[in-house]
Amino acid sequence: MTREYQLASSQHQFRILLLGDADVGKTSLLQRYIEGDFGADPPPSSTVGVEFYSRMLQLASGPRIKLQFWDTAGDERYRSITRSFYRNTVGVLLVFDVTNRKSFNHVEDWYQEVASVQGSDKVVFLLVGHKCDLQQARQVSTQEAETLAAVWGMSFLETSAKTNSNVTLAFETLVHEIQQSLQRGEIKVDGSWGGVRVIHRAQPPLNPRRKKPSGQCQC
Repeated sequence: MTREYQLASSQHQFRILLLGDADVGKTSLLQRYIEGDFGADPPPSSTVGVEFYSRMLQLASGPRIKLQFWDTAGDERYRSITRSFYRNTVGVLLVFDVTNRKSFNHVEDWYQEVASVQGSDKVVFLLVGHKCDLQQARQVSTQEAETLAAVWGMSFLETSAKTNSNVTLAFETLVHEIQQSLQRGEIKVDGSWGGVRVIHRAQPPLNPRRKKPSGQCQC
């Protein structure tokens, strides 16, 4: 059985983290994607520690993926808890607020923390500029963020949970890039690593049985 057949037929679970400073809107983004709601009244409270979400996603290429999301607190006092999840993750959304310059400046700290623990070659990153609906309050330009993403070799998208702009696209872009890395062999499934798990293994295709000759003339 070819490796391509295994990847297409097996069902995988991807563990994905949302990282970024407090109040950049990580929870709003995730709730919009998972539940389809913005929940602006009242707005989501700041995450304490880590919160867990899951969703199934059928990729256009065929595989059905179970997505396991970990919404992390951006507050410094929860940093030790957040770090404990770095090692067993395959995808990271690095989220900053386009109206908050400090949150953009701190993105590199989040990126380097994960890379130092996991290795940047084993994790797929996506840079996300959130709250793009607040154009008049913008402090980070699109071009500046695109340049930073290019330096790190990752994609960049601007999103708004409020207007539902690019929310689904952001999550599914990350998942697609993880799947592509698996197919290229850049990420390998390891039983001791929780970033990618096989939760339903493909069965090899059965060869049709050949009929045994009856020994009688078929004239």
